Amino acid sequence: MTFPTEFAFTLPRGYLDAQHELHREGTMRLATASDEILPLKDPRVQANPGYLAVILLSRVVTRLGTMETLNPKIIEGLFAADFAFLESLYRRINAQGHNRIGVTCPECSARFETEVADAGELSATP
Repeated sequence: MTFPTEFAFTLPRGYLDAQHELHREGTMRLATASDEILPLKDPRVQANPGYLAVILLSRVVTRLGTMETLNPKIIEGLFAADFAFLESLYRRINAQGHNRIGVTCPECSARFETEVADAGELSATP
């Protein structure tokens, strides 16, 4: 049995690079233990624990638009809505391994799962 380890997304606003090119489409992979442990040694995280999310996202966002490399400076440059979107996506896919939630139909009371599309759009990639 295989399961998705990468998830495609579309940022609500997008990252605007130095050339004023907008990057919205991206991919995030599932985090590993080292993704969560190693940043704790980073002096920026030790000085400001809030910086942990920046480091984590720079490690697990594997693609953003046409940019070849991602680093903490790029994550720092995201609009607040996009940063919040990626934090939410990170929590959902790493806590559950997917981006589905259980819901109940208000008309027939049938229970089923659906993909969450939070502010931007998202889909699993094999």
